[in-house]
Amino acid sequence: MEQVPTSILSAERCHLGEGPTYDAATDTAWWFDILEGRLFEAHLGNGQIRSHLLGRMASALGRIDAKRQLIAAEDGLYIRSVANGSMTLYRPLESDNRFTRSNDARVHPSGTFWIGTMGRKAEAGAGAIYALYRGEISQLFPRISIPNAICFSPDGALGYFADTATNVLYRVVLDPATGLPCGTPEKLLQHRGVGGLDGAVVDADGRIWNARWGAGCVDVYSPQGQHLRCLRVPARQASCPAFVGSDLSRLLVTSAWQDMDEAARDIDPEHGRTFLMEVAAHGRPEPDVKLASR
Repeated sequence: MEQVPTSILSAERCHLGEGPTYDAATDTAWWFDILEGRLFEAHLGNGQIRSHLLGRMASALGRIDAKRQLIAAEDGLYIRSVANGSMTLYRPLESDNRFTRSNDARVHPSGTFWIGTMGRKAEAGAGAIYALYRGEISQLFPRISIPNAICFSPDGALGYFADTATNVLYRVVLDPATGLPCGTPEKLLQHRGVGGLDGAVVDADGRIWNARWGAGCVDVYSPQGQHLRCLRVPARQASCPAFVGSDLSRLLVTSAWQDMDEAARDIDPEHGRTFLMEVAAHGRPEPDVKLASR
């Protein structure tokens, strides 16, 4: 396992840290504590970090414009005002199913937003992956237990996603103009061994950076599924990465203490914290979400 320079961005312990993203226009990183209904905001230039209570479980966001964000929450997609934090329901999503919530999500280069849902107790096959395209939500892939690793190739021609319950990472051909599938997902790799495939992001060279839950690391794969690197994360339950910083050369990694008893937390002293890693790679700016009116 490779050790790279790593610092703690936020010492606040997240019950289930997830969904990091970066707004290059404001040099601001955002991430969630899903189970506690919190959204974190970190201005990297001055180190200021704020926590916002959302009043519901939420897991990911996409930037709409300088004033608005689209939040994936337990019962739908909400437009959030950056200025005052107010949230307005934009589209319901599985709002009639009290047993599910949102999980992993990411914006395709075209502006289409992919969102995963899952059972609140990770029930088998209870989740799915959806796409918000031109203001309408459609289901892409049903019967997924724990949707994770949603990310896209730099040209938008490939999509990736995983089911952590089976530890399979899939690849699917997409229409780059719409972010919608052109074919059936194919198995890219099957992880075997310690830990599970969790959140992922693709760098500027098309490599897939995947947080491995339960193993305290981030793995790097080629677009063909070849394992290239394994970087140590100081918390065992690493959950999701995002490239941040003015040159997108640092990796923000969230973590969690979900399902860890006191003894497990004692032997994992950095559990739930959020880290910055110097990884000798560069990411890509996150695209804005496109709504129906745009």
